[in-house]
Amino acid sequence: MEPPSTPEQMEMDQTVENVETALYQLYFDPDMAQKDVAQKWLTQAQASAQGWQWCWALLGSDKIPEVQFFGASTLHIKICHHWSDLPTEQHETLRMQLLSQILHFSAGPKMVRTRLCVALASMALNLIPHVWSQPVVDIVRAFQPQKQDSEGGCSAEVSRDPQAHCLALLELLTVIPEEFLSSRLAPARRSQLREALASEWATVCPMLRQLLQSQDSSSLVKEKVLHCLSSWVGLDVSLGESQELVQDFFSTLSNPQLFDSAVETIVTVISQPDCQRYIDALLSLMPLVLGLYDQLKTAAQVGDMETSHGICRIAVALGETHSRVLLEQLDHWQEYLALVNMILFCSGIPGHYPVSETTSSLTLTFWYTLQDDILSFEEEKQAVYLQVYRPVYFQLVDVLLQKSHYPSEEEYASWSSDDKEQFRIYRVDISDTLMYVYEILGSELLSKLYDGLGRQLMDPQQSGVWQDTEALLFGFQSIAETIDVNYSDVIPGLIGLLPRINISNLMLADTVMYTIGSLAEWLADHPVMLSSVLPMVLQGLEKEELSVSSVSTLKRICRECRQNFSPCAQDILSVSQTVLLKNLHKSSQCMWLMQALGFLLSALPAEEILSGLHSLITPHIQQLDALAHQEPNASNKQSIMHILGMLSNLFSTLDISTHSEVSEGDASLRLSPSQRPPNPVVVVLQQVFPLIQTILGKWLCDSEVVEAVCGVFDKSVRTLLYDFGPMVPQLCEMLGQMYGAFPQASALNLARQMVHIFAGEEHHISDIKGLTEVLTSATLALFQQGLRDHPDIVESFMYLHAQILKRKPGLYHSDQLDVEALFHCGIQAIKFPETATVKAACLFYTEFLNRCKDMPLLAGDLQKDGKLLTETVIHAIAGGSPRGATEPFSDVLLNLNRHCPALLPRWLNESLQAAGFPAAQVSAEQKQSFIQQLLREQTNKRRMKETVMEFSQLCRGLQGSGYSKY
Repeated sequence: MEPPSTPEQMEMDQTVENVETALYQLYFDPDMAQKDVAQKWLTQAQASAQGWQWCWALLGSDKIPEVQFFGASTLHIKICHHWSDLPTEQHETLRMQLLSQILHFSAGPKMVRTRLCVALASMALNLIPHVWSQPVVDIVRAFQPQKQDSEGGCSAEVSRDPQAHCLALLELLTVIPEEFLSSRLAPARRSQLREALASEWATVCPMLRQLLQSQDSSSLVKEKVLHCLSSWVGLDVSLGESQELVQDFFSTLSNPQLFDSAVETIVTVISQPDCQRYIDALLSLMPLVLGLYDQLKTAAQVGDMETSHGICRIAVALGETHSRVLLEQLDHWQEYLALVNMILFCSGIPGHYPVSETTSSLTLTFWYTLQDDILSFEEEKQAVYLQVYRPVYFQLVDVLLQKSHYPSEEEYASWSSDDKEQFRIYRVDISDTLMYVYEILGSELLSKLYDGLGRQLMDPQQSGVWQDTEALLFGFQSIAETIDVNYSDVIPGLIGLLPRINISNLMLADTVMYTIGSLAEWLADHPVMLSSVLPMVLQGLEKEELSVSSVSTLKRICRECRQNFSPCAQDILSVSQTVLLKNLHKSSQCMWLMQALGFLLSALPAEEILSGLHSLITPHIQQLDALAHQEPNASNKQSIMHILGMLSNLFSTLDISTHSEVSEGDASLRLSPSQRPPNPVVVVLQQVFPLIQTILGKWLCDSEVVEAVCGVFDKSVRTLLYDFGPMVPQLCEMLGQMYGAFPQASALNLARQMVHIFAGEEHHISDIKGLTEVLTSATLALFQQGLRDHPDIVESFMYLHAQILKRKPGLYHSDQLDVEALFHCGIQAIKFPETATVKAACLFYTEFLNRCKDMPLLAGDLQKDGKLLTETVIHAIAGGSPRGATEPFSDVLLNLNRHCPALLPRWLNESLQAAGFPAAQVSAEQKQSFIQQLLREQTNKRRMKETVMEFSQLCRGLQGSGYSKY
């Protein structure tokens, strides 16, 4: 089928036969190009006026279901989007036709019946309340059995298949609220429709009760009744109005065919916060929920996961959603306590999550909600509730520790990776829950855990099951990670017990490591206890299987306890050097370990740092030297990047400035950076500098290796700050040569860091000036060649010049810097589709505009090209740039208005007077309004942002579409 050439041709082609031909082409033609042509033609056909006529013919009994479905879909589209095209006098006819067709298709096909129901629901929404005041009443009446001679000829069909008509009616009643909730409506209209539809619940509810209670109703009908209520709940139908119906639903939980739907509906109803206004109705549900306890226990006993899961959902929905209001019903405290105990049973349901049970995880947020509500009461009430519920929380601790148990090693090995990951997340959730439990039980919880651990480790009859010990340590770790345990009197005892644990089991050993790590801050305050646990950590460090836990624990200890490591520093360095040379750990753990050693070296006496540093890195430098003289290949590349990464991570934490905290009297630390002895990191960098140059000579064209090299210096600069000064001249020279030969973003990023720290230093300014001139000249040449494929270079270049303007704008007085060319580079950067690049360009212009007042050179260029900048920004706001980048443009416009108040109005008016700019759908009045709002703001960033965002949505055709936020 060829697409029509004109609208008139389109109208002529729209016969039923042509529509059917296009549908067969769409559904059955194997040629995708033909399918695409057919789809476009059919879409146009649905939008045409003739669609109101031919859609009925497509519903004929002689048509295939696909054709009938398209006819019903066309009706829905016409009613939704072209309602105003239909004359008012035809509304009643359309309504009767739709009802008749729904009755006709009541027995199927289901997809056609559903689409017709949605069409009638859309029509009802268009006519409520003034034209069609009671659609539900009228629809129910239309579906009631009539005498044989009743109008419309529907009675024969009703008597022929009453269940099919009943199902069709229920589907129609279900889709009316759904269509309302999915429609985009103005707030006033939505409120009007909600009120009108909610008033019809008085008709729907008794009918649903009657169908549910009728012995003639099939399970399918009852299931539709359940779905129907769920749909109407979205209209804020109150629990008070549907209380008896909801109570009836509990009887369907004994029917396996209806169980899932009944659970879903009950949970949906009682999860509505509005239910709290109907206390009596809520209380009436409590015995019904508690009445499910025996069914729950039986299901748990026989391993019926579906039933226990569903009943648990109901109990949690009632207990969690309405926790506070049910707590306040003091006359019913025993019932709520029974519900809490029922949920406690669900928390401890037998089996290992997620393999043999999936129920217990549903309850964890309930325990947080309950403790939060209890602790929110005033002190006197709180004491009463704590007296009742603290025993429950003590039981909960035992339950949670039991549920956190690992299965046997054999069983755990048989689990899939997905099951293991779900179990890990489940334990994290248990950990969070234990933290909340601590809010209720306080230090008594730690004492309980400590006593249990003591019995496990000290009593031979208690020991033997490693899972019990692991669970207790897991409980300690969960609390110590987030709660300040520095004042707990059980921690010294815990530290004393840890060496008694046999860590031959890997999962237990992992938890021991993490527990020690969680106590790092406590160990920093009690350094005498370090000797008790550090040997265990070093022992774990030598086991590849404990890589993650042991390395992360050592890093935490080195960070927190660095000032107390003198007696054992050499042991840590020795073991760490050994494991690094043996390649026991993956690359990421090696990086963590080097960070730990950086913390450790930082705390050594100044005279020992350099020797310790040399001892640590010499083997790796020797390996790097050997690699640097080999021909490049993939294996060598990974090894080079690994060693460079280790150096970067080491230098990121090796900071001898921390000595000032303990050596304030040291005269050397009171000297200026140029007078101090060289920093050990600088000494090492100077020694390896020729080696790094050799590496760059062979790997300059590999961006990953260059980035790794820059990373070594970047981490060093960030950590050492001004102490890095001795390296500045040679690093600036190397960066300039490197970038000139092969421009890469990582070099620009490192240069930006150098500008940030050293641009204000007189003895370094010439080096920084020379570097920025070389980088700028090379990048401007690249812009002339075209940098579209290198947005990272453009982004970094814009950030570099934003930093220059912020820290040392005087660099712009250089004859080697072409300010006009830089300005135009920013214009090009704004036009990039990458959000990060656009944001960098906006920051550049923000800094540029801030300096115009003090620098005539910049002001002159702005006067010359300000209109171009304004046009580019407006075009970007209107759709030329990603929506995510719209906000930074408000900063540019705000600064333009602040620094160019006389010129900006002219630039805006000249730019926006062009027809169709920046978007065809924006009128002259809307443009003028935007100009006025924009010029009004010179200080308020929030209002400027709102103005820009509104204009952007207007230009993009998104205003009021629901896509306002991104």
